Amino acid sequence: MKPVEFDDAESYEPEEGWGRRALAGSDEFTFEWFEKPPGHSSPMHDHENEQVCLCLEGELVVHTEDETVTLEEYDSVWLESWESHRVENASEERAVGLDVFAPGRSFDFWTDRE
Repeated sequence: MKPVEFDDAESYEPEEGWGRRALAGSDEFTFEWFEKPPGHSSPMHDHENEQVCLCLEGELVVHTEDETVTLEEYDSVWLESWESHRVENASEERAVGLDVFAPGRSFDFWTDRE
């Protein structure tokens, strides 16, 4: 067993107000808690990992090249490997979500981007 306390979890802020925390995981899968400030969107991107994005609080809009879906509290969406997407908080309130990646990944995905 390998517990991770939320306050002790590795954290990263790719942009101001867009916080991420690495929760318990492994090389096979990782869990990343995140918060998005009002009006924030990640850039359009893709990655080798399959991803499930779960909305925990507020509302998240997930855009792919072909579709847009709005997630409300406890709704989720699955994204295939290499599927281009971005996640947006279009509301005026903070949004909180949980990303699950398989295989697992580290924050290097964001820190090593050009």
